[in-house]
Amino acid sequence: MELTVTLERPEARGVLFGPGDSHLRTIRDVLGVQMFARGETVKITGGAKNVSRAASVLAELQRHMRHSQSVTAEAVASALAAAAVEEEAQEAIDVIDVYGGQVIKPRSAGQRQYIEAMRRHDMVFCVGPAGTGKTYLAVAVAVNMLKRAQIKRVVLARPAVEAGEKLGFLPGDLQAKVNPYLRPLFDSLHDMMDFEQSRRLMANDIIEVVPLAFMRGRTLNDSVIILDEAQNTTVPQMLMFLTRMGHGSKMIITGDDSQIDLPPNVASGLIDARRRLAGVHGLVFSQLDRQDIVRHRLVQNIVEAYARTDAPRRSEE
Repeated sequence: MELTVTLERPEARGVLFGPGDSHLRTIRDVLGVQMFARGETVKITGGAKNVSRAASVLAELQRHMRHSQSVTAEAVASALAAAAVEEEAQEAIDVIDVYGGQVIKPRSAGQRQYIEAMRRHDMVFCVGPAGTGKTYLAVAVAVNMLKRAQIKRVVLARPAVEAGEKLGFLPGDLQAKVNPYLRPLFDSLHDMMDFEQSRRLMANDIIEVVPLAFMRGRTLNDSVIILDEAQNTTVPQMLMFLTRMGHGSKMIITGDDSQIDLPPNVASGLIDARRRLAGVHGLVFSQLDRQDIVRHRLVQNIVEAYARTDAPRRSEE
């Protein structure tokens, strides 16, 4: 992770950094990060947790300088200790749920902001590449709210759009035909509760996993309603979904605008909504990027490789 901190008083950087940059070296050695001072900024690189902590230490030292003409080694040690305490408190707040000994919580700064958005707003759009936890975290927040009796129902919806494949005729009843499209939602759900419990809740319609088309004509109160793969909705479908929201409900819309499987002449409802709804009070757009990918490390490398090779082609279009 890389983070840039802007100095409040660049002319006093020698005081902040210490004699021979000794304060910066202390922060770097204690937290295991790299710190590069350039003009009015300090660039911090390293593991996400320690980069965030180093930024907090610099912020605390800059606050200290508002009331003091010097920064001592003791002040640096105090700022490091305060950042550690603050991080522990933040980690306790970050925990969404615990299931089967597994703690479900954000693993990047972007994910933390996304979770805060879901907690504070009734409608959240989250856009980001594969592996950033968009749907997983949304399901985690919804299931936790259900367990706490803050809502009465969780509804998970997904458009049934083929990802570049022609699947042809699928055997079985309607549920069997749509099940392949909904499988990722079931996978997320089963990571947070055992199979029997989720089956019982689905049998009682407390948790629903449905194709987007099944949402038409409904009004959902006291629910968390999640739309996955929203980039594959059409504009009318997106409008239909957004207007299903009832009293006491929360909507979370997730998608990856780099993986649109709609026909070339069909506009994506997600991209259209981001344009139309920008600035609308009461909803928020959360953007995750490649630094927020939490799957196998190769996933981030793959996403970056495709982004590099696709960039020249997009510029030519």
